[in-house]
Amino acid sequence: MRNDRLFSGLVLVIIGAVFLLNNFGVIDFHWGNLFRLWPVFLVIGGVNLLLSNTRAVWATLVRVAVLIIGLGFILFSNVGNRHGFGPFKYNYNITDDNDDDDDTDGDLKVSDKASSNTYQQPFAAGTKYARLNVSGGATKYTLSKTTDSLFTASTSEYYGDYKLDSRTEDSVTVVDFDMNKRNRRFRWDGGNMNVARLSINTTPIWDINIKGGAAKVDFDLTPYKVRNLNINGGAASCSVKLDDKLPLTDVVVSTGASEINISIPKNAACDIVTSSGLSSNDFEGFNKLSGDHYTTSGFENAKNKIYLKLKGGVSDFNVHRY
Repeated sequence: MRNDRLFSGLVLVIIGAVFLLNNFGVIDFHWGNLFRLWPVFLVIGGVNLLLSNTRAVWATLVRVAVLIIGLGFILFSNVGNRHGFGPFKYNYNITDDNDDDDDTDGDLKVSDKASSNTYQQPFAAGTKYARLNVSGGATKYTLSKTTDSLFTASTSEYYGDYKLDSRTEDSVTVVDFDMNKRNRRFRWDGGNMNVARLSINTTPIWDINIKGGAAKVDFDLTPYKVRNLNINGGAASCSVKLDDKLPLTDVVVSTGASEINISIPKNAACDIVTSSGLSSNDFEGFNKLSGDHYTTSGFENAKNKIYLKLKGGVSDFNVHRY
């Protein structure tokens, strides 16, 4: 057998085994590693090219060893919250020197060069329904604290700025919190991200729409009545904690290469439908009805229900119960 056929056949066997083991739940492969660790493929290809004309046994062993070690590194590495590739990478492990003592952002940090701003939309008595539209990339958005206003935001802006607008549509108060279009540029240097700490009022029933490219979303929505949650992002990291305060909660997540972590109450009735390419799923405590449909026990007879629709290209979808 020629060495090049042996090498190509081994690649197909390993890739096929990874798909099978991941589909049967034997391993939990994070497809996002393909984007974070892409230089490994350059190393494998370079070694294979250098030794392609060498027929010695040692050359074959080196090629096979580099292949196995490289693919093993991609399979089992834990590279943290880094996304992107090459000059396009961005890092979420940023700190916030401007946070107060009760901040819950953990490892969040922002450069000393960041400017601080606040935005506020007052609460109008009688407001029953509200919609929050958030857009803009290269930002970490957090939401965990309540407010007497309808909406507040405290930002640490490393670059660019934001704008806050409001209007009324069919008895729904709409709040738009957007990064200014003239500042919607990607950070090519992988530097610090902006930070926006959001707070909303607990009285209205909320529809929340989040649209961002390279963004991180950390939302604790348990204090609020959330009717609809839509997250649309390219390469994002999202952590969302939900409650089942309403008879129906719809959550739609559409991403490219992202990590999505959703937490729901242990006793909540939840239905999940996935539509993804090379994505890994970890749905704790769910029953699999079909290849892309999962549900909790007793869902049909539950009073309050959460529907999750998860769409992704190369993403990690994790739904846990707390």
